[in-house]
Amino acid sequence: MRFVKQFLAVLAVMVVCGQVTSAVQDNPWLTLAAGLLSAVLVILTYRWIVRRTEHRDVTELAGGGSRFVTGVLIGAAMFASVAVNLAFNGGFHVSGTGSVPNTFGICGFMAAAAVTEEVLFRGVLFRIVEERIGTYPSLILTGVAFGAMHLLNDKATLWGALAIAVEAGFMLAACFAAFRNLWVPIGLHFAWNFLLAGIFSLTSSGNGLGKGLLDVSITGPELFTGGEFGPEGGVAAVGAGAVLTLIFLVVAHRRGHVIWPGGRGADVAANATVAR
Repeated sequence: MRFVKQFLAVLAVMVVCGQVTSAVQDNPWLTLAAGLLSAVLVILTYRWIVRRTEHRDVTELAGGGSRFVTGVLIGAAMFASVAVNLAFNGGFHVSGTGSVPNTFGICGFMAAAAVTEEVLFRGVLFRIVEERIGTYPSLILTGVAFGAMHLLNDKATLWGALAIAVEAGFMLAACFAAFRNLWVPIGLHFAWNFLLAGIFSLTSSGNGLGKGLLDVSITGPELFTGGEFGPEGGVAAVGAGAVLTLIFLVVAHRRGHVIWPGGRGADVAANATVAR
């Protein structure tokens, strides 16, 4: 029952805030404000509903600033590795500047997306399903669901959804398992999306959000560029996400954060401290 209550509470705020953000998307400053407000409301809603249904401190939201920065640095490193790969296997061309106001609008949009998706998919879905069936089955199921959700995006493809499942769905679940803290995957998710669309004006998961800070184009084999779906549909991004997934899972094992089928290890994972 707690799963249903948490899922519906977060989903309701996500849908309403999403509608508001979409309604003001033509105005970058209103989009920034709406996106940041959406992120705050989702966090507050999750904190409230978890306390109400689980009667505990919401430790997975502790240490916000430092944990968020950790995620941002990991996301930036992931993006840098993909950009270098694209440059060597085709071309990564900066033609000039784009739109500063739109950069702020994309920032708000991506902040809302990172927070709402991580809270819903990792905070609610992955965490609660993991308690029942274990870390690995939950990682696969929720990762596939995360990828499938992106089939609703513009210019979506089956391959693009599969790529998102691997490089983001699996990776971000593994990130949460490693740190037992939502701010790290939120920071990682935000950094990747904002660098991709907000700074370098590249297509994000099939969605074109207009010019960001720099006017950038990529050339080369579609295998690397991802074609119309954007770099997230290319092997460079899939490879980077897969490597990070393995790293996070090694960390999760070393910290004793992996839950096995039958609930073995659930107490250790649930009581993992943010000091790690």
